[in-house]
Amino acid sequence: MKQARSRRQFLQAAGAGAAAALASSGYGAGQLSAENRPEGGKNTQAGSFELGLASYTLRKFSLEKTLEITQRVGLKHICLKSVHLPLDSTDEQIDEVASKVKQAQLHLYGGGVVYMKNEAEVNRAFDYARRAGMSTIIGVPNPELLALVNKKVIEYDLKVGIHNHGPGDKLYPTPGGAYEKIQQLDRRIGLCIDIGHTQRAGVDPAEAAEKFGDRLLDVHIKDVSAAAAEGRTVEIGRGVIDIPKFIRTLLKIKFSGVVSFEHEKDADDPVAGLAESVGYVRGVVAAIRK
Repeated sequence: MKQARSRRQFLQAAGAGAAAALASSGYGAGQLSAENRPEGGKNTQAGSFELGLASYTLRKFSLEKTLEITQRVGLKHICLKSVHLPLDSTDEQIDEVASKVKQAQLHLYGGGVVYMKNEAEVNRAFDYARRAGMSTIIGVPNPELLALVNKKVIEYDLKVGIHNHGPGDKLYPTPGGAYEKIQQLDRRIGLCIDIGHTQRAGVDPAEAAEKFGDRLLDVHIKDVSAAAAEGRTVEIGRGVIDIPKFIRTLLKIKFSGVVSFEHEKDADDPVAGLAESVGYVRGVVAAIRK
């Protein structure tokens, strides 16, 4: 127990140090070292995942402010929620948003979480993602629509990461529940494991990532106050999730996607908590690689 506490204290210090460096320099907290970044869209080193932002974190902010904050915390990849790019946007509106993201030197890799409750919503989601130049839809399609989603994935050559929402979610509460429904479908249909909701459902996120790693497409990273339904998002490193174990697991399974921060706490003023979380994770990555 003493050893576990010492390790947590060390990693908290590493994360705090990285966050402090971020605050003073305004650069790089979410960026892995150059040798671990992908070339031509594919990672060349095992486990060279990227850090990004799920823009739901900044749901109370405009698109412009969201892009600015993403830059400030040193993240290069972004998954836009519909509050920043409405699903019913015209082609011209989608083009305008995609252009703004590109001008901010950010990579618009995905959109979501996108709910798909009928055929029209499935069709709209794929058209939306393709027009925006996204590679991945982070989605929650109703199970009876998975055959259609499978057809669309093949037609559009897009990925769909099914997002689990923990206790209370009647469709996909855990990664395992989603995996059971998709394992016979095209491999571009996979999982977006939300590690906070996974922990709240009583499932170890690291064990889930390893068990279902063959279908892991995306990660929403956060920490929670309790491994129970009442658990709430807290700054990474302050909660109950074993973040070092989870990061080691991603490296072990050679995950090469994006690990996106979804900091749901303090919606009106989330920047300090987001920066602390980014710094903590970067500190963990640095400690493990060292």
